[in-house]
Amino acid sequence: MQNYAKQTDDQLVAAFAAGYNKAFDALLERHQSRVFNYIRHIVSDDVQANDVFQETFVRVVMTIKQGRYSADGKFASWVMRIAHNIIIDMFRREKAEATVSTDEADYDMLNRRELCDDTIEDVLVDRAITNDVRQLVRTLPREQRQVLVMRYYGNMSFKEIAERTGVSINTALGRMRYAILNLRRMARENNITLTR
Repeated sequence: MQNYAKQTDDQLVAAFAAGYNKAFDALLERHQSRVFNYIRHIVSDDVQANDVFQETFVRVVMTIKQGRYSADGKFASWVMRIAHNIIIDMFRREKAEATVSTDEADYDMLNRRELCDDTIEDVLVDRAITNDVRQLVRTLPREQRQVLVMRYYGNMSFKEIAERTGVSINTALGRMRYAILNLRRMARENNITLTR
């Protein structure tokens, strides 16, 4: 068994890229407090901060697994830059959503379907979509289904999921990614629309 605690960040990245998932766990443990505190300092909402944190490490995992990380001894600052960019994107989206003006619109901005109460047809469509999603989720492999249910229905973090299922965080992230890819594929193959 390797002693990952004594390895440099770049050695851990190389080990993780070579398939040693425990190396990623060591990287995460080494940097998670600093990264989360940075995010939490900028993002005042706990839920958003957790989402940014998880998205940051999903991107880290994907970049390393795709062989796009260049080892230069600056892993920590690279992760912080990813987190920073995700936060900026989030703020830009929020700003774009908040800056809607009705001054020059040819129509009433407040007379929009999403601001109205649902009709019986909307309720029936939503119920059908929910049933379709449940059917698709049931067909996922057990490990993928388990992670997806814990994340979306149990609102658990990937760290909590990893602890509950006895796998590494990287494995939990991977199972979630494959679950979503499989759901999209099955919906496409069965001509199922998952939005109203």
